[in-house]
Amino acid sequence: MFNVKFNNGIEMPILGLGVYKMTNKEELENAVKWAIDAGYRKFDTAQFYNNEKELGEAIRKTGIKREEVFITTKIWNTKQGYNSTRKSFEESLEKLNMDYVDLLLIHWPGQKKERYLDTYRALENICQSKKAKSIGLSNFEIKHLKDIFAHCNIAPVVNQIERHPNLLRNELVDFCKKHNIVLEAWSPLGRGKLLSNDIVLDIAKKYNKTPAQIILRWNIESNIAVIPKSVNKDRIEENINVFDFKLEQNDIEKLNSLENGYRIGDDPLTFDF
Repeated sequence: MFNVKFNNGIEMPILGLGVYKMTNKEELENAVKWAIDAGYRKFDTAQFYNNEKELGEAIRKTGIKREEVFITTKIWNTKQGYNSTRKSFEESLEKLNMDYVDLLLIHWPGQKKERYLDTYRALENICQSKKAKSIGLSNFEIKHLKDIFAHCNIAPVVNQIERHPNLLRNELVDFCKKHNIVLEAWSPLGRGKLLSNDIVLDIAKKYNKTPAQIILRWNIESNIAVIPKSVNKDRIEENINVFDFKLEQNDIEKLNSLENGYRIGDDPLTFDF
């Protein structure tokens, strides 16, 4: 495992466990235990996932020290706005039963510039209070990022985006890297759609790795963090076993050739709430 470094000097593990749709308490507890045992130290939740309380309990049950894990949560769309963000974040901390989170993100920009600017101002206030060690964004496009840069006092450290070989997002990736923002890929495996692709299968065979390991490694080789989600013990262990090989450039190009614009989530340029 290795870390990516933020523009504020803080480091984050490049690979973690996403817990979207994990609302069964026992299932989540097992997944977290298996993940900790396998070497995971980063867990990604959100207000929208409705499992912050369960995640906090699952982490405490493992006996690991709070400072040894990296926790991300996100402000949900209906909680945006300065006061609502601050209030809902306190509720998130209470559910997690933690004094701070390592990373706090705005989940979606939506189409109202003043709303996401107000929300980001609240994130800055939370960061100054040390209740969030770092702050950032999720699903923000270049135009949204430019708005944030024009008004922020604390630079965002992360932009979490949908990225997999069907959706490369090269222009956005380049923009974020140029502005020293770490990219983190949600749904890095394309919700499993890519795992049966012939090109992916051929490359997996070549390296004696699974298709999932190949695609995760593809993101990591671009220094893009990943948060694959699984409740399966074998897959949780498999997903972190990606640090003992390196893809050849021609294989990276073959994976890049799978770009077709396919999206799992909404288009942030049109999605509103």
